[in-house]
Amino acid sequence: MDHDYAAMGFYTFDCLGWPFTGAPPGGGTYFIDELTMAVSGAAGTAAIAAARVGLDTVAVGAVGRDLMGDWVMTRLASFGVDTEQMQRLDGVPTSSSIVTTRKDGSRPALHLRGATGAFQIAEADFDRVTNAKIFHLGGVGLMDAMDGPRNAALMAHAKARGCITTVDVFAGSKDDLPDVAAVLPHTDYFIPSIEEAEALSGLSGLERMVNFFLDQGAQCCIFTLGEHGAYYHHRDGTRLHVPAFDIVPKCTCGCGDVFNAGIATAVLRGMPPREALRFASAMSALNATGLGSQAGVENFDQVVDFMNSCPTRPGELVAVGG
Repeated sequence: MDHDYAAMGFYTFDCLGWPFTGAPPGGGTYFIDELTMAVSGAAGTAAIAAARVGLDTVAVGAVGRDLMGDWVMTRLASFGVDTEQMQRLDGVPTSSSIVTTRKDGSRPALHLRGATGAFQIAEADFDRVTNAKIFHLGGVGLMDAMDGPRNAALMAHAKARGCITTVDVFAGSKDDLPDVAAVLPHTDYFIPSIEEAEALSGLSGLERMVNFFLDQGAQCCIFTLGEHGAYYHHRDGTRLHVPAFDIVPKCTCGCGDVFNAGIATAVLRGMPPREALRFASAMSALNATGLGSQAGVENFDQVVDFMNSCPTRPGELVAVGG
């Protein structure tokens, strides 16, 4: 394989402001302290975060032929991400968001779906886009032209050629389950947030949800639990929980996507499951200390130092659904 990591799916241009206190009445103006731009999305954030911690990364997705698309392509390249597999689509805008970040780190957003829902990967190109040790499918549920049988065929191809596969989703209800279920038989690591797992399965409780997704074909479920940390449950019976690192978040935009890149990095470096979960959680926590996706992640050594020095939050796993 030519690359360590291929991140396919949701790429978006984000404009972020902090702190957001509310929309001004009428045509009024409120002042904020910070404004920035970022490449975000379940694939875009993961691609840059992976490159920052040393993975040879290729981006797979699409942007429009517009100013936002130009910026996304330039920004990806500035981190050393290979953009040869990024498509430029005519007549379709780049997926873009206006993100209004509150002081508590939450971030209501306005989003334009754009190119993520329009691009397709032809079967003749399957070899080229899966030319990586780990193939990440990020944003299942937003890739309108690929979700379902097309993504299932691509994931089956990735597995057949020896890729380790990871999947993240954009899911709001059980209506999104068919697209997710289509790829789970070809998924080594399924990595949704606890909220997404609940929405997809219609269930509560970690064990019940894990069993649901294992029955759909996933080999391992890793649920991100926000302030409660992360939970790992492999088909081989390995189960473990790690608490969240004790930080004051500035912006939670992209934290789950950075976590995905952390899991990929840990797997490629041969870390055992608990260390892998702690490393990915450390990347996610660092991300939350800055404004915009990847803002707090600098390099591999920084993440390790943070992981070994930052205290974790108190709390029991039972706090999230038993």
